[in-house]
Amino acid sequence: MAHLPVLDPLAAFVDVGSEQMHVSIAGGEPKVFGTFTAQLHELRDWLLSQKVKSVAMEATGIYWLPLYSVLEAAKLQVLMVNGKHTRNLPGRKTDMKDCQWGATLHAHGLLRAGFVPPAEIRRLQDYLRLRQDHITLAAGHVQHLQKALERMNIKLHDVISNLVGRSGMAVIRSMLEGERDPERLLALCDVQIRQQKAERIKASLQGTWAEEHLFALRQALESWEHYQRLIRACDQQIEAVLRSIDVDPPTSPPSKAHKRGGANAPQIDDLHPMLVALCGGNDLTVLPAHTDYSVLQLIGEVGTDLTQWPTEKHFTAWAGLAPGSHQSGKRQRSAKRRRNRAGRLFCVMARSLARSKHIALGGFYRRMAGRRGGLIANIALARKLAALFWRVMVKGLDYVEHGLQYYEAQALETKQRSMRRLAKQLGFSVTPIQTEAQNASA
Repeated sequence: MAHLPVLDPLAAFVDVGSEQMHVSIAGGEPKVFGTFTAQLHELRDWLLSQKVKSVAMEATGIYWLPLYSVLEAAKLQVLMVNGKHTRNLPGRKTDMKDCQWGATLHAHGLLRAGFVPPAEIRRLQDYLRLRQDHITLAAGHVQHLQKALERMNIKLHDVISNLVGRSGMAVIRSMLEGERDPERLLALCDVQIRQQKAERIKASLQGTWAEEHLFALRQALESWEHYQRLIRACDQQIEAVLRSIDVDPPTSPPSKAHKRGGANAPQIDDLHPMLVALCGGNDLTVLPAHTDYSVLQLIGEVGTDLTQWPTEKHFTAWAGLAPGSHQSGKRQRSAKRRRNRAGRLFCVMARSLARSKHIALGGFYRRMAGRRGGLIANIALARKLAALFWRVMVKGLDYVEHGLQYYEAQALETKQRSMRRLAKQLGFSVTPIQTEAQNASA
């Protein structure tokens, strides 16, 4: 009877907890350590004394991060594994048995390492995620601003498009300073608003001015401004991390015409050339739906070395944008994959192409939405954007631009074929119109 070979007799596994770390080497008797910093160092020293070179652990919440940093600094090979891959056989479940079972699997080479970005990318990721939390909390206080105005029957937020823009903030601050005259409040707005919406603005600024609602308005404004200061502080830290990453400058200067992002984009000087340098000289903003902000967020999640995914199919599957498979005997069905943060970013980017008129990928979205619905179309388009991102980072921009031109030519040929077929059904003929350039060449 053939035995399953042991590939690493000193492979270790750590069952991570908030208060205790259970460690086993090759399925042997577990040892328990605490989670204080000194105890994590003691765990590291014990592993080194046992000549351990490879350690696996489950990604349990955020509890694994301190131990991962300690073991990474000690030059140990650390594998983050999916908890589903280490499920034990049915029976009594304890942390002791879990770490022994995980160590046994690791010793036989049956665990697959998950993706963990490098240390400098993890620093960037922490700042970006914290910044996104501040944006979310600030959006809640915008709703508080609108609620306080609505309670006073002031409809300013129904007339102007952005309550926290320059005009809206100027009017709200003047209200809190005691101004009540609609004419004077209107004078604080932008000239285009005064020209196009003057009467509606003055009508919307007539309210009850109750003291308790003015108090709520003031607190909402102070809270929103507080989070804006936190966001600017995060921008400074993100800029410092980007400048600290050692990369070669691009051989050619980046294009000046690039897409910066929306209202929540970070205010960082020279962000675009820094991103081009991080991406190996490739300007990803030339791709559809890619802005400086979205590229920065993607780098914060996946880093810049995408060769860790052998093909674009591996990358899109990891992001949760491609269905899995589940086969048992003759029965085979698709299995849903959960989209991670990178996959959700690509879905947000895909929504920006839904109404595009002159981009072939936008046409793909509309055709798919007509057949399968908007949700399926959004995921399908997000998968295409993820594949484009992988190709640029691995194969370069020239390869991707050639592929986009080929796809757009295919989409145009499909439209022409459909037009000819429809004309034939209706008894008409289609004659192409020659452009001036074609006439000159003829």
